[in-house]
Amino acid sequence: MDPGCLRAGVFLWKNILSKKKINCYIDGFNLYHSIDDLGPKFNYLKWVNLWSLAHAFVKPSTEQLNAVYYFSALAYWLKKSKKRHEKFIKANEHYNITSVLGHFKKKPEHCKKCGAKWTAHEEKQSDVNIAAYLIHHSHTDQFDKALIITADSDLCPAIQLILDSQTPQEIIILVPPNRYAITRELRGVVKAQKIKQKHLKKNQLPDIIKEKTTGKYD
Repeated sequence: MDPGCLRAGVFLWKNILSKKKINCYIDGFNLYHSIDDLGPKFNYLKWVNLWSLAHAFVKPSTEQLNAVYYFSALAYWLKKSKKRHEKFIKANEHYNITSVLGHFKKKPEHCKKCGAKWTAHEEKQSDVNIAAYLIHHSHTDQFDKALIITADSDLCPAIQLILDSQTPQEIIILVPPNRYAITRELRGVVKAQKIKQKHLKKNQLPDIIKEKTTGKYD
């Protein structure tokens, strides 16, 4: 083997090993509702490639995107919405996204003025799942730096535990569109960057995706 090629290969391997491992953790409903609040003409931005979006905040020269986790739940009582959501999840899993699904819990509601009663649905587990994955992955050294897409301050205790550990990893909050003002508590703990509309526009899923296993188009 050419010594020059061998040296180049060793250098490349060392460079890969020396890069920071980056994991991204996505609060699915936090991101979804921030895009939904932009208005109907921006609905197409919901078809976002989550891996590509996370990679937009990675420095390729010194960092390597290792894994992306998507936390959400299926609205089982809304058939059309559930079907669209399942399609979105399937499309992103094609790009190596790991989905972690919680569930909705029925919640009785009533109007104090008129006495009307109805059943609402409350999404459960996503913030707990994110916190659990963060702490576990930190403890098992699965990342050097974590990107968290959320505006939910409920994650502050989990983040603080990691920052207070003996070998603290770096954590960055990626704030969904128009949510920066309400992340004051999070920004008081770690650095934050804004996800702008341009990031969503540049990182869309294709309209048609070919399945890896079957070769079929969806």
